[in-house]
Amino acid sequence: MIRYKSESEIEAIRHGGRILRQALELVTRHCVPGVRTQELDQMAEQYIRDQGGKPSFKGYRGFPGSLCISVNEEVVHGIPGRRKVRQGDLVSVDCGVTWEGFVADSATTIAVGEVEPELQKLMDVTREALYLGIDQARPGRFIRDISKAVQDHVEKHGFTVVRDLVGHGVGYSVHEEPQVPNFVGPRKGPKILPGLVIAIEPMVNVGTSDVVMLEDRWTIVTRDRLPSAHFEHTIAVTENGPRILTNGD
Repeated sequence: MIRYKSESEIEAIRHGGRILRQALELVTRHCVPGVRTQELDQMAEQYIRDQGGKPSFKGYRGFPGSLCISVNEEVVHGIPGRRKVRQGDLVSVDCGVTWEGFVADSATTIAVGEVEPELQKLMDVTREALYLGIDQARPGRFIRDISKAVQDHVEKHGFTVVRDLVGHGVGYSVHEEPQVPNFVGPRKGPKILPGLVIAIEPMVNVGTSDVVMLEDRWTIVTRDRLPSAHFEHTIAVTENGPRILTNGD
């Protein structure tokens, strides 16, 4: 069941989204060669708590970190630890912030120094696909319209979208209905209406779309171990179209 949000509830999510954006910007500035992923996790958690928020992911279904930090072939759900970031890495950082009981969710992929041209293209295309998907989140359209915009753009540039993981509703909890795939399925999905709050999150691979889970039971990697990128925003649907709640406004 889809649970639509009121204006005041959307405003609470937006406030958490501002804290979240600032935390991701902090992590981006400090994501340099030699830093350990657990250091990035700790600084983000401290910042979020200092602003009066709560890291939504910490303890969620047993997850140990405040951030999901996924490097290179890791798609999502990487556990922060002693791994050091290296020059040329792609580091995907996914974070949730709870503010007054409402959850905002966002992700970004960081290039550590200069990266290979194909990896820069991967990041650019994934980010562009996110915004093309967001533009489709308008009253009267369907979830499938978001999915098609993302998939078409990604595949036009020779990359693939992950099919085992999807975007989702968010707000009252980290994951809600509806699912928001990054690929076109046999159904249109729900009709998009004002008050819908969803996390749109293209996960895009250089090679195969297939993914596997590592032994830690969290980290998802590409089956062919080629790099992946991930961008995400929480958006609210208004009468006038989509409103991004995690861009820092």
